[in-house]
Amino acid sequence: MAKQLQMIQQRLNEYFYDREEEVEALLTALLSKQHLLFIGPAGTGKSILSSMLGEIVEESHYFQHLLTPFSTPEELFGVLSLKDLEQGVYKRNVSNMLPEAHFAFVDEIFKANSAILNSLLTLINERIFYNNGVPVPSPLMTIVGSSNEYIEEGEGLEALFDRFLLRYEVNYIREADSFIAMLKDQNPIVIPKMTMQELCAHQEQVANVTISDTIYQAIAKVRQALHDAAIRPSDRRFKQSLSILRAKAYLAGRSHVIRSDLAIMGNILWETIDQKNATQEIINETVFDTVEAFIHRTTTEFETLLMTAQNTMQNKTALARTQLSHLLMQGKTLYMEVENMNRQIPNRPELQHLKVDMHKRLLQMTSDVIGF
Repeated sequence: MAKQLQMIQQRLNEYFYDREEEVEALLTALLSKQHLLFIGPAGTGKSILSSMLGEIVEESHYFQHLLTPFSTPEELFGVLSLKDLEQGVYKRNVSNMLPEAHFAFVDEIFKANSAILNSLLTLINERIFYNNGVPVPSPLMTIVGSSNEYIEEGEGLEALFDRFLLRYEVNYIREADSFIAMLKDQNPIVIPKMTMQELCAHQEQVANVTISDTIYQAIAKVRQALHDAAIRPSDRRFKQSLSILRAKAYLAGRSHVIRSDLAIMGNILWETIDQKNATQEIINETVFDTVEAFIHRTTTEFETLLMTAQNTMQNKTALARTQLSHLLMQGKTLYMEVENMNRQIPNRPELQHLKVDMHKRLLQMTSDVIGF
């Protein structure tokens, strides 16, 4: 069943340049029914990527809004019903508003003022909206928030920041080749869709993904290492992170979580911006041994390189051919690193498997470049 999601992921990666991590985060949040926060400067594609939630799942209710310091509760939760107000009942008409949405995107979410904040917190955390004091269940699965900047201490937004389990920094396109390909790209991409029934079936399968005692022990080891560095995420965040790990494994086509899946916890366990890099480093050092860390880094770089090459091949120009040649050389350099590591440590079969896989895919890439 995961092949349907993998096709959606592939098409989104083709459409959004240098956004592989963010695309994975969006689909992982969707599968785990968790919330996602994108932080970064304007013009990095946060809004259009987040809006894909409303495109991917048919038969769903999607809500989108941009907050300002002057936004009112009516903009998110609906206007007061005049008919009920005449009877002294303070009730909102929530039809087609946030409380009735399956998925939502709230841009500049940290502009939420006190009039909005309490209702928003309850809705995000408990999936309940209090309408005239009556708790009304909301179908909300995933809300994506975005902001151009982090919260500052004393703004009273710590609780809202904490409601987002996944947090990603979104920066401008890094590689020149990807940037040029983005500028030239005029090909429309059709994103495959799924129904709400299919999504619910995927979510049920995610819940069945297994986590071994070895993985639980690795998580406990991460927790201790973070505590030793005075980084203390709550037990609740650790517990909630299990749904993310299961979703990440499922998206990769696996029925069980593996150690490399734990890398995504680097986007979960930090609380303040000054903890972000330290948290990722501690997780990498704790979860992976030297060889595993090497494989994780090399695989990530190689997959990104192949995706960039695939996007570049859409442009039938002499410049694209030059770019592909550079990418091929980078791929061969990565392959040589793996070959050298395998020669130094011959008793690790995963290195041998990686070497064989990279060689096979480089041959295909070479053939594509020659025939370009």
